[in-house]
Amino acid sequence: MALTTRRQFLAGASAAAALAATGTLQAAMGPNDKFDLLIKGGDVVDPSQNLKAKRDIGIRFGVIEALEADIPAARADKVLSAAGRTVTPGLIDLHSHVFPYGSAIGIPADELIPFQATTTTVSAGDAGANNFAIFRRAIAAQTRTRLYAFVHIANHGLAGFPVPELYNIDFAQVDLAAKAMAENADMVLGAKVRMSENVIAKHGLEPLKRAILACERAGTGGKIMCHIGGVETPELMSQILDTLRPGDVLTHAFSGAPNLGGKFTNIVQDGKILPAALDAKKRGVMFDVGHGGGSFDYTVCEAAMAAGCGPDTISSDVHVFSANTPGMPYLTWVMSKFMNMGLSFEQVVAMATSAPAKVINRQAKLGTLQVGAPADLSMLEVVEGPVEFVDTRNNKRTGKIHIKPTGVVIGGVPHGRPYLAPFAVR
Repeated sequence: MALTTRRQFLAGASAAAALAATGTLQAAMGPNDKFDLLIKGGDVVDPSQNLKAKRDIGIRFGVIEALEADIPAARADKVLSAAGRTVTPGLIDLHSHVFPYGSAIGIPADELIPFQATTTTVSAGDAGANNFAIFRRAIAAQTRTRLYAFVHIANHGLAGFPVPELYNIDFAQVDLAAKAMAENADMVLGAKVRMSENVIAKHGLEPLKRAILACERAGTGGKIMCHIGGVETPELMSQILDTLRPGDVLTHAFSGAPNLGGKFTNIVQDGKILPAALDAKKRGVMFDVGHGGGSFDYTVCEAAMAAGCGPDTISSDVHVFSANTPGMPYLTWVMSKFMNMGLSFEQVVAMATSAPAKVINRQAKLGTLQVGAPADLSMLEVVEGPVEFVDTRNNKRTGKIHIKPTGVVIGGVPHGRPYLAPFAVR
């Protein structure tokens, strides 16, 4: 009998999970059965299906059972009116800090829902190998928002913040990080590494190399989330871009933060995009916004977009410090900034739903409203009127539209009324 390798086993397990989520194993709904919840009268925008139309959404057993022009209210046990609102797939924040009480900067993910209508958030390296179990057992298990994570290559993650985690490179323990990724492959996406000079000192490429090696040793196909902003030298910035692999995520891609010597060393230098950035983009490296409190510069982003190196995913980098800054890096507000930079509503929704869902790749049909998908959806109001935005370097821009969060449903359960009975079973 042929031996089954660990990678083959994981692949088979993932396929089985995907099969269950596609609707193939979905419970049959009889003609007299009712939906648990009906979202009625909303204007549905789902870029994954090129759908923009008024639709009702019938939810049963935690998944989307029907997406139709008109579903009678009598067919549902509970009805949630979405009249006058736009309904999208549940918003996914690919870069957030949601490890409260453990990472020094985390905010409870459920507390962010009223401010950014997120149904899924990704912890961007809050925990390393030594404290990831706490995140999983004490935080993720208690949180309604779907949580995924990148394991920090530093074994203590961001627990020591504001002290830099990688001035001592010995904290970057490859085998420990690989073990944490492999043992938590259902929710871990890969490894996080911060490559700014004020985090890694003079260690050059070594932290990134260790993070990649940890992903390879874990054998789970893990991706890198690489933080930039104030990289030590222009040469190192190009080397970082050349080292990243297809599918890896460059976060804070449009940072204007200087290095310790006050020099600007990120993907745009002297107003021009680095050739290595364009090469990375063509190679399939994902460019993520990661706005935060110090990591989004309009002048960098505008130059990058003009050169064909715009964002693939929009994320907040929201945490206890950035959330209090004038740039207000809540996901819907960051999406609004890009709408006023020329992107359409459908484009920014895709960058916060279907695009990050591909990076996650742990739940079939995440980031879509297709029948059989998890019943995660966001309800938004698109507000027209004068608005002013500011980046993290005090550059200001005016706009004519912004997105206001008004509610979410996660796994078929509304965040607020109407309350279901029992409240939730997952």
